[in-house]
Amino acid sequence: MRRLTALDTVRARIDLAVELGLLSPGERLPSNAAIAEALDVGEITVRRALSSLCEDGVLERRRGRNGGTLVAEHPARGTVDAAEVYRAQTAEVHHLIDERVVVECGIAHLAVRGATPAALAELDRLVEAMDRAESWAEFHSCDERFHLAVARATGLDSTMDTYGAVLRRLYAYFLPYPLAALRDSNDEHRALVEAVRAGDAAGAADIARRHVETLHRTMFVGLTG
Repeated sequence: MRRLTALDTVRARIDLAVELGLLSPGERLPSNAAIAEALDVGEITVRRALSSLCEDGVLERRRGRNGGTLVAEHPARGTVDAAEVYRAQTAEVHHLIDERVVVECGIAHLAVRGATPAALAELDRLVEAMDRAESWAEFHSCDERFHLAVARATGLDSTMDTYGAVLRRLYAYFLPYPLAALRDSNDEHRALVEAVRAGDAAGAADIARRHVETLHRTMFVGLTG
């Protein structure tokens, strides 16, 4: 991806989510702290990005008890040039998804052999946390920790560097998503944990494959046509 500032990456990702209908008119955004953690940037960067998106007409600020930063009722289109940088990376994103499929299947298979009771308990805790998540930002942060925990469950420290690098490169293209859709994906997390607990290496690998392959359709590269 062409080098963008942290500010522009936040602007682009939220703008694309609004344009694709992943964030709906009138929808309230999570706290700056939650967005910062989910998008791996600083809170000041988030604050500046949201302020500029309000100026662009994509978002709006409301005062009072029910106020905050919300998607504009009639959001402006085509005002964020950085969004085009993301759109231009379709081939790269599909490549990263395929790369993650390969690594994720291997990790799921090996986790069956290496997972300890403590590792399984941590995975259960993260699945439950995603069930309780109140925003896409909170869910995404738990999702990242979950997948890294699966890699850690293999007991092979070297997998963390390899898998972490693949995950970070793909997560750089993460957009906000409707919480209902994210919760549906958590059913696959739960099934993966159960397969690992049952010692079903082939089943765990197949769940991991389907979980990642669907990103070809559900990430923005599958929604922009």
